[in-house]
Amino acid sequence: MLFYKRIVLFVKNAKFDKTKIIMKKNMGTIDKAIRISVALVIVALYFMDKLPGAWAIALLVVALIFVATSFMSFCPLYLPLKISTLKGKSDSNS
Repeated sequence: MLFYKRIVLFVKNAKFDKTKIIMKKNMGTIDKAIRISVALVIVALYFMDKLPGAWAIALLVVALIFVATSFMSFCPLYLPLKISTLKGKSDSNS
């Protein structure tokens, strides 16, 4: 219970910088389509019982991450690598 109270106090007293919370889009349409296609293949293989035990769970987690990042159009792994698959938009006006 003490841990919960500390978290509540932290959230109430926290001052967030809006520029750090916003996730800028860094995924293009082709990137999103590939990720969703790979996720669909993984799910199909799972339901056809082609994936064994722990591999099935691990790949389903990867598929879930692929789908989630595709819908958000943001991949956190692209940030440290400074990769963006978006085309046509520049960051010069930000």
